[in-house]
Amino acid sequence: MEGSAKSFYQSPGCCIQVSRIMRPDDANIAGNVHGGTILKMIEEAGVIISTRHCNKQNDERCVAALARVERTDFLSPMSIGDVAHVSAEITYTSKHSVEIQVNVMAENILTGAKRLTNRATLWYVALSLENVDKVVEVPSIEYESSELQEEGRKRYEAQKLDRIETKLRSEDIILPAINVGVTMKLMDEVAGIVAARHCKTNIVTASVDAINFHQKIQKGSVITVSGRMTFTSNKSMEIEVFVDVDHVMESPKGKASAVTAFFTYVSLDKEGKALPIPMLKTETEDEKRRFEEGKNRYLNTKAKRTAQVQKGQ
Repeated sequence: MEGSAKSFYQSPGCCIQVSRIMRPDDANIAGNVHGGTILKMIEEAGVIISTRHCNKQNDERCVAALARVERTDFLSPMSIGDVAHVSAEITYTSKHSVEIQVNVMAENILTGAKRLTNRATLWYVALSLENVDKVVEVPSIEYESSELQEEGRKRYEAQKLDRIETKLRSEDIILPAINVGVTMKLMDEVAGIVAARHCKTNIVTASVDAINFHQKIQKGSVITVSGRMTFTSNKSMEIEVFVDVDHVMESPKGKASAVTAFFTYVSLDKEGKALPIPMLKTETEDEKRRFEEGKNRYLNTKAKRTAQVQKGQ
């Protein structure tokens, strides 16, 4: 395998693997691979497996569109020369959506050693190729047990509720989106710039909160990606990222919110150990409010991780 070559492997059932070697242009000056590069690979794997599945039984040809990315954790930095193995599996289907769970392994091709670097959950819907505004039904999958099916249903209901709450907060609609891997990569780059400016050190993506899509990004549109720091703890910083879209050829209304997400970054020294984060200074009432909201998200995530550890997960 050379350069940026990718390999695709479809195993029996509902699994797929995408692999690619990490190049210098995939990483920052410290050699750590950008989180956006991994996010793009994760989204590509999800599109492949869900599109294949949705066309198995449908007479109407369709393409899978990303509706939501659940929280994505970056467990370990990936480096130049590592091979990223992205494994995607269909774990639940509803009438109109597909849940894809993804694991990313980094392989040291000199030693063969592998380590888990990422976990993610994505939700896709199937859009008709004849009319991309039409959502078609999704073929069901066979579950190994009724318990697994019930667990999937609970995850489906939870993300559906969260999307409704997000819709109410943003006073906007939540839409599926096609070919968003590049957009997510740009979002990570912007968040990384904000984090690097704050710390003046080597920074890496630690996690990404739920990514929601509010506006379709069509060919010929102009997008603007912006970010702002909202919260800092002793070892992490949260950056809110916005993508605005301007359909310059079609809409006279100007820019509209297309995508929003929260990225969490950490700062590392030359040995890869976490460095303290400078405290974010807040001056206005809005800045103080956003800081408290970020603090609540941080504490909730910390509590969930503690509960998972106690359960032995």
